[in-house]
Amino acid sequence: MTPLNPSSAASAAPSATPYGTLPPTFTPSVRKPLSLLRLREMHTQGEKITMLTAYDATFAAVADAAGVECILVGDSLGMVCQGLTSTVGVTLETMRHHTECVANGLRRSHGVSWLISDLPFGSYHESKELALRNAVVLMQAGAHMVKLEGGGWTTDTVHFLVERGIPVCAHLGLTPQTVHALGGYRVQGKTEVAAAALRREALDLQDAGAALLVLEMVPADLAGAITQELARCPTIGIGAGKDTSGQVLVLHDMLGMNLGKMPKFVRNFMEDAHSVRGAMEAYVHAVKDGSFPVNATHAW
Repeated sequence: MTPLNPSSAASAAPSATPYGTLPPTFTPSVRKPLSLLRLREMHTQGEKITMLTAYDATFAAVADAAGVECILVGDSLGMVCQGLTSTVGVTLETMRHHTECVANGLRRSHGVSWLISDLPFGSYHESKELALRNAVVLMQAGAHMVKLEGGGWTTDTVHFLVERGIPVCAHLGLTPQTVHALGGYRVQGKTEVAAAALRREALDLQDAGAALLVLEMVPADLAGAITQELARCPTIGIGAGKDTSGQVLVLHDMLGMNLGKMPKFVRNFMEDAHSVRGAMEAYVHAVKDGSFPVNATHAW
């Protein structure tokens, strides 16, 4: 048998891996890696920020190549990956594992996207010190930022983490980890009192140092007003109308893979796309040009 030429073997290596689901290379990116400074610039300039969830290396790499600025390793993985009925059962170790997978995927692609990881239920509620220890776990797994839910008591925790160099994304409105206390997946901030509370909590979280704020299932007018009031903290909407600083969707939802009832605020971007990457690119384009979401269709 003729021995294999070492240079030929090396050049053939990428295609020799039967489970190499990540492309060996993507077209080199002209984008610079996302940073807090860049996100602030986008906010100041009025450029919409795009965010999608991802839970593994392959989808993270494709989202990165498609131009998605922020990738969220959401505890929604409990529902879409683990088959749970809510996010409450997701553990810190599960979040650490999936964060590491996504971070590895970004290292194998452009590595441009900003990586956010959810602190799961119970991982930050007991004390600020517990929140710090668990945030460190996710940051060491590859996250650039951690996300936690709720206002009020979380403000001190946000300040504590930010003071220690951990960027924080806050989350108000429908907070899935407390869905049982909220009485189900319902629009939040509908009454005058509830709206005033959300506005106050948003300002407090900004003052505590939150660098991003997710607004979920909040009336469009209220979300727009909160966005205008926050000079330093971009808002990311999901079911909160078109006037937030950016948008986020769960990956499986925007690909039309929801096994239950599709939420009102979702658009299936796979319908007119020829590939997953094409669907992601369409999503990025629609958020950037303002054609998604449409308040009359996707908001309250």
